[in-house]
Amino acid sequence: MAHKKSAGTTKNGRDSNPKYLGIKLAPGQFAKTGAILLRQRGTETLPGKNVGIGKDHTLFALLDGEVTLSYKRKIHFDNSVKLKKVMHVVPKAA
Repeated sequence: MAHKKSAGTTKNGRDSNPKYLGIKLAPGQFAKTGAILLRQRGTETLPGKNVGIGKDHTLFALLDGEVTLSYKRKIHFDNSVKLKKVMHVVPKAA
């Protein structure tokens, strides 16, 4: 038999874990092959030269080099023109 009265139920007793999104290697920094450059939801930033994209839209380096960021004009389906960020990895000159 319980010796304490039961507490009432609550509707706000849960929270989700942080997803750790955002830029992991900023422009100007050196990236090794396979290094994660950016974690994002959707393709807010597009992959450029020597950058791959994962199934969760994560951008990663395909070669060793310096990370750079540029902008590209993209025409959307409603014919509006948007500026999209494009992340590149420039290989170090030998």
